[in-house]
Amino acid sequence: MHQTPPSSLSKQDFEALSTFRYQLRKFLRFSEDAAQSEGVTPQQYLLLLHVKGTPGRDWASVGELAERLQSQHHSVVALISRCEKLALVERRNSEIDRRQVNIHLLPAGERCLAKLAELHHAELNTLSDIFRVPNINTFNTFNI
Repeated sequence: MHQTPPSSLSKQDFEALSTFRYQLRKFLRFSEDAAQSEGVTPQQYLLLLHVKGTPGRDWASVGELAERLQSQHHSVVALISRCEKLALVERRNSEIDRRQVNIHLLPAGERCLAKLAELHHAELNTLSDIFRVPNINTFNTFNI
């Protein structure tokens, strides 16, 4: 019979983790609903956000977007294609390396992102006193 190792976390730590996950899920649900109300999927919103939010520039490579979305390269290419059909983004070959494709927002993508970002910003402001990363006193270590 396999015994579960005792946890070094307290009941309070588990409550903090549970509350954090609940608050995170509520925010994600809000985000999903907001995106859909603007006629895009949550993944399409995230793609737009990561294009605009790339540090130092207003475009992103497919590889950067795959990393930011924590998704496979081919899945991101398909997502980009769906966003192109909606006239939200466009692909442009890199001027430095023609093998690299860069993704740029189009005016409709900028408008959609601006509206959704405002909604998300307002929602985060309402959560500022509630939404906190839990402070867990110890790391869970098992002596096996």
